[in-house]
Amino acid sequence: MAKILEGIKVLDLTNVLSGPFTTLHLALLGAEVIKVENPKDGDLARKLGIVPELNKQLMGTSFLAQNCNKRSITLNTKSPEGKDLFRRLVKDADVVVENFRPGVMKRLGLDYQTLAENNPKLIYCAISGFGQTGPDALKPAYDQIIQGLSGEMAVNGDERLNPLRTGFPVCDTVGGLNAAFAVMAALFHRERTGEGQFIDVALLDSIMPLMGWVAANLLIGGEQPTLMGNDNFTAAPSGTFLTQDGHINIAANKQEQWEAVCDVLELPELKTDPRFQERDTRKKNRKALTPLLEARLAQKSTGFWVEALNAKDVPSGEILDLEAALRQPQVQHRKVLHKIVVAGHGEVEVFGLTALFEKTPGSVETPPPTLGEHNQLIYGSLGLTEAEQAELKAKGVI
Repeated sequence: MAKILEGIKVLDLTNVLSGPFTTLHLALLGAEVIKVENPKDGDLARKLGIVPELNKQLMGTSFLAQNCNKRSITLNTKSPEGKDLFRRLVKDADVVVENFRPGVMKRLGLDYQTLAENNPKLIYCAISGFGQTGPDALKPAYDQIIQGLSGEMAVNGDERLNPLRTGFPVCDTVGGLNAAFAVMAALFHRERTGEGQFIDVALLDSIMPLMGWVAANLLIGGEQPTLMGNDNFTAAPSGTFLTQDGHINIAANKQEQWEAVCDVLELPELKTDPRFQERDTRKKNRKALTPLLEARLAQKSTGFWVEALNAKDVPSGEILDLEAALRQPQVQHRKVLHKIVVAGHGEVEVFGLTALFEKTPGSVETPPPTLGEHNQLIYGSLGLTEAEQAELKAKGVI
């Protein structure tokens, strides 16, 4: 079946997470993504992961996680020959994605303005911690730095544990998704107008809209965020509760769902209790409500309550560890994970495209590339002979 981005060529100069996550989604949608890596050791993610042997082979788990469907070439863009080769690659490229600190590509003479002179249809996406402009633009940034500066860590946890980092690099991944969305939008604009353009994506900008509801309470309602741990500030009961054998998530956001909770737990008197009868009053009295509910929830298992509450249209669910979450039937049914054979390592599981297109599905087709695996293919397509490639390799250009 046809791919949405079939025929689109992407030059990927990115490292570690935000940029590779961007280009992974473009590759899963069918784009030809060519990773342009430094000849010494490539993308830093090749050495990141919990399996030392894979790190030594420059195929770390962090790299394997997000580089399927891509090709890899090595290129020293600091050398005159390397700059020339990159410009030749750009001539028929559709997209360039990079996540260097602002100014790096300009110093190399490979910035958007320079490249667009020879390819005005080029879409150039620059991803950075703070964006290309502003008082903090040149500061170094990793995901955790952005988590702290965005306010995201400040709204997590409770009075005992705060600030609290999200347990995965949420700013990097959201920044990557934002960049992929922006590239797709720019490609759509180019289809209509023929114009390429420059895209400036900042991780700090990208994460903040995800806190829209919390921010709206402050910006519009004048209310500072309340540290609520596993409780949901929008409703009560809505959060995590103890059961006989563990925990359960319950989200009774509607009045009829709250009344259904009372029925399922056989606590009809709570429906008319003045502390809990109305939504806003119930939220103010959640600390009094929770132990009353947990006293009943403790009498039976999580599984029992999940079935009983869902049957009454009250959203509820178990709290799974990562292994159980990845293996649950719904995730398997949706084919969220895909198996791919990596030469020398055997079969590994990776995430695929989680938007399921009826007519143009994305798929995992090739494993993450070894460093420079496609040098001969790509440079050969530029007309370089094997002897010329060998000479460039000897000089450290490729």
